[in-house]
Amino acid sequence: MTPSESAMPMFRFFETLVDPYCPYQARDTPPQTLWRFMWDYAQPFKRVFCLAALLSVLVAGVEIALIYYMGWIVDALQGDPGQVWAEHGGTLIALAVFILLLRPLIQGVDVLLLNNTILPNFGTLIRWRAHAHVLRQSVGWFENDFAGRIANRIMQTPPAAGEAVFQVFDAVTFALAYAAGAVIVLGQADARLMLPLLAWFVAYGWLMRWAIARVAPASQAAADARSAVTGRVVDSYTNIHSVKMFAHHDRELEFAREAIEDARRTFQAEMRLYTKMDFGLVALNGLLIVSVVGWAVWMWMQGQASVGAVAAATALTLRLNAMTGWIMWALTTLFRQLGVVAEGMQTIAQPITLLDAPDAKPLQVRRGEIVFDDLRHAYGRETGGLEGVNLTVAPGEKVGLVGRSGAGKSTLMKLLLRFYAAEAGRIVIDGQDIAHVTQDSLRRQIGMVSQDSALLHRSVRDNLAYGRPDATDEQMIRAARQAQALEFIHDLEDPQGRRGFDAHVGERGVKLSGGQRQRIALARVILKNAPILLLDEATSALDSEVEAAVQDTLYEMMEGKTVIAIAHRLSTIARMDRIVVLDQGRIVEAGRHADLLTRGGLYATLWAHQSGGFLGKD
Repeated sequence: MTPSESAMPMFRFFETLVDPYCPYQARDTPPQTLWRFMWDYAQPFKRVFCLAALLSVLVAGVEIALIYYMGWIVDALQGDPGQVWAEHGGTLIALAVFILLLRPLIQGVDVLLLNNTILPNFGTLIRWRAHAHVLRQSVGWFENDFAGRIANRIMQTPPAAGEAVFQVFDAVTFALAYAAGAVIVLGQADARLMLPLLAWFVAYGWLMRWAIARVAPASQAAADARSAVTGRVVDSYTNIHSVKMFAHHDRELEFAREAIEDARRTFQAEMRLYTKMDFGLVALNGLLIVSVVGWAVWMWMQGQASVGAVAAATALTLRLNAMTGWIMWALTTLFRQLGVVAEGMQTIAQPITLLDAPDAKPLQVRRGEIVFDDLRHAYGRETGGLEGVNLTVAPGEKVGLVGRSGAGKSTLMKLLLRFYAAEAGRIVIDGQDIAHVTQDSLRRQIGMVSQDSALLHRSVRDNLAYGRPDATDEQMIRAARQAQALEFIHDLEDPQGRRGFDAHVGERGVKLSGGQRQRIALARVILKNAPILLLDEATSALDSEVEAAVQDTLYEMMEGKTVIAIAHRLSTIARMDRIVVLDQGRIVEAGRHADLLTRGGLYATLWAHQSGGFLGKD
């Protein structure tokens, strides 16, 4: 066994002291203050943190003790060499054993706790729980922010929090213990040597307070600016087809440049603080060396201090001189990282606004009746959206929704899926108000194919399995064949050489054509086989030949299901049991296709204005 292999169990022991995926009680409203936020995440680490603090104090104590014994050795060596060994040989051997064996053991365990227990696991725990929290947010919440900025905060907050905790135990606890030990050592040499050191501590504390008070907000501003850059850059990349199509390369560069320049300015302001801090630190350290060492030398010249005391005072001040820059940098790093955490909290500590009712039960769909009862929703505005919609969809009925853009069709679908909570009125499925059933159970009972048939950046198989995770390959193949997708799936190959159902489709399915994405999305819903089916322009991306074949599949899918379908191409819903016409958030007509044409109302006008089956503008 090699040394590295024999060391692996030791690493594994420390790496598994805390499970970052341990069960926890999810909060709908996370703590809103920084320290309570950090403390909430720190609960599984409490014992480890206590041990790390204790070891940090021990490490500092060992460093102070070594300086003290260095002075003692200088004084001991003033006598006859033979007598020195006779009187102090045992102590010198004990010191050597301690330095060679116990000191590395204490520092080794301290480093293992910091590097192998805290740093990897604390950040992982925060990222895991933050991601879980964000995934629970509503669709509306995601629509109000950049996906890139949300992802950036999920990625940058955990390492910042881990670095902050690391600095607490690696620097802050160590520094406090070291400062206390330094005062004790100088006090034992001569109490008067404590005075310049204490005065220096006061000045050093003032400098730290000045720096920290400015670094935290400057760091948060810099983190905000970096997130803005990420949001704008990702927005450009996500919409690269539009950027290229409209030839707006320069416009996107300028759009990003504004955010990049703002990030540069905020970073410059942050760095100015560090430069001022360094100037102040150099001046203070000069005063420390001159005052403590100078006073110790003067006392020695007056016969009031030993050579060992001078040596200990000199070693101590030089060590403090070397440490102060590190401690100051560590403290400012601590507060800079806390600033990053505070910026990340703007996303990952936002309360969940769309919650299941406390008494929510799973939805039980027995017949599939849907009732929209005086439904009103305007997205918080005074007008727009839905204004008092009353509609009953009978079990197994196929209803088409028609209306101009902005009439409220998509809003009706989103409220049925409970992507938003209705501002007034209610939706009832088989006698159960959907506001009092669990959101997951509601959405499991609904299959939807939309015109925005975005896919996950995973394999075709993974995308299909999203509709039914336990589906067999045979069931997936059958669903793909029904959706007219099997032939092109067999021909797929991604840049990594994966073929067929194993081929990856790219971000949002970008490597496939619109029609191919639509057919995979359709196959996914076929596989899901939910009792309620929603179709939002389900065939809009298909060419005429494929659409004709898929339409037959759609009507097969509808058998025995309650269906609501949105279509601008009215010919696709002409065979529905009933067509409901929305205008300005209200139902203005309802009936079968032929009856509505006979009435000569809005539906007949829309039908007359179509060219090739599409709605006109008026």
